[in-house]
Amino acid sequence: MPGSRNAKPAGRGDYLPKHIRSLAIPPFQNPSLRFKVEQRFTSAIIDETLRRARSLNVTSTTADADAVMLGTIRSFNIRPVLLDDLGRARIFEITINVALTVRDQVKNKIIFDNQNYIFKGEYEISGDPKTFFTEEGPAVDRLARDFAKSVMTTILEGF
Repeated sequence: MPGSRNAKPAGRGDYLPKHIRSLAIPPFQNPSLRFKVEQRFTSAIIDETLRRARSLNVTSTTADADAVMLGTIRSFNIRPVLLDDLGRARIFEITINVALTVRDQVKNKIIFDNQNYIFKGEYEISGDPKTFFTEEGPAVDRLARDFAKSVMTTILEGF
């Protein structure tokens, strides 16, 4: 409502409680066993947090942090979505399911919880064996960045 004293303008980034000045982001867990995907997601969320919440001290240790963000890569799936004329898969879809919780350690309460983030993306494989380069890694990096932007927008802006 315009003019409301309690309204927060979009983009101010003050949705987190004022007493939270430090956020621990330990490495995400990865029971999916997909090699290094948890590292890419952890790194992306740290980078986005540092970029968006400059007044927030980010650490990997939970002991002295006001809040802690815990993430788990619940599943990682790849499936072909387009075949070439010879029946070989050319375009693949990646689906990554992530669980994420942010706990206020000062007041001992959950301030954010989404156990079912689902992010999808596609990548293409070249049909020429001489120029073959798997795009899976860059595709996972793109999904990790999209995930981090979505999470931080939700946490910092309350959307």
